[in-house]
Amino acid sequence: IFPILRHQSFTVQSVRRVNEASFQIKPFKLHRLETGPSTNVTLNKSDALKMYKQMQAIRKMEQASDLLYKDRKIRGFCHLYAGQEACAVGIYAAKDSEDSIITSYRCHGFVYLARNAKEVLSELLGRSHGNVKGKGGSMHMYAKNFYGGNGIVGAQQPLGAGIAFAMKYNRKPNLCFTIYGDGAANQGQLFEAANICALWRLPCVFICENNGYGMGTPISRSSASTDYYSRGDYVPGIWVDGMDVLAVRESIKFARKYCIADKKGPLFIEFATYRFYGHSVADPGTSYRTREEVQNIRRTCDPISMLKNKILSSNLATKDELKSIEKQAKDEVDEAIKFAKDDPVISMDALVADIYHNTPPIIVRGHTMDDIKVQPHTRTSDII
Repeated sequence: IFPILRHQSFTVQSVRRVNEASFQIKPFKLHRLETGPSTNVTLNKSDALKMYKQMQAIRKMEQASDLLYKDRKIRGFCHLYAGQEACAVGIYAAKDSEDSIITSYRCHGFVYLARNAKEVLSELLGRSHGNVKGKGGSMHMYAKNFYGGNGIVGAQQPLGAGIAFAMKYNRKPNLCFTIYGDGAANQGQLFEAANICALWRLPCVFICENNGYGMGTPISRSSASTDYYSRGDYVPGIWVDGMDVLAVRESIKFARKYCIADKKGPLFIEFATYRFYGHSVADPGTSYRTREEVQNIRRTCDPISMLKNKILSSNLATKDELKSIEKQAKDEVDEAIKFAKDDPVISMDALVADIYHNTPPIIVRGHTMDDIKVQPHTRTSDII
């Protein structure tokens, strides 16, 4: 069903330096580009172990979120990122700290990389030291140069174009990664945003995380063309194996040079990836795909296993070193779970904070001026 995600073989050439190896990765597909990212990539031990730790932590954090939701500790919507870790980790491995990211509601992995597991899990539990003080939940989390977490499908697309416009207007040598799923790839606002970016050569990279399904609808039933990297028409595009963190990293390196150094932006990128859970935790994910399909992808294309195999086969690290990293990731998430459970819920006074600067008096109809209620706090942090 997903031939593009079948585990590919790769060749390894050990470099003389023990802490570095080179790999031949799967070719990229190009649209309106004469050259694309390099398929000969180098990985040093430090970067390899860092990415492995990040991917392990995100996976374990999402597994914990699944259990906390089923235990009714998490309320409302909850969209898990397990299976797609290579996309977020690969982007962060190549982006500049001043580059911006805006994405959809499936944002936990990005928030972890921008902040930490404690903030993510506390936010999911609605606690006072969550990412946005317990007010945003699963879909609305933020960080410096990370503009969310957007609850409305596709709403981030024109916002990403606006962020890219601000960067060019302010002459900043950075770009905006505007990320959306295949379910939002057919929206008109995407093409409107791409048009203005192409017209003004804005440094915007439109990234489609194609996980095969928009909620429960397979891409073959929603899109007349499923080559999302070529959907920009006059905007060049790249197809990337989104289960390979090295392929993702190389595509982002290429995108930065293309949009910033060469000033040729915008660019479309499609990450072919897969989510291991349903659309949300409330969706078992088995009514529109078989258990065998999910198990096969997990067995053959798990992005964590793929990176692990590369590390071990190239002697960048030993099994014991990787086991130690896995334990570090588990301990980090376990500590975050305890922190989130112990973290107090914010008081009701915070309900109308963070809305206005210098919160005005609240006048209730039917009361006299003597009964005017004044909200003493402007910011939630003041209340906490």
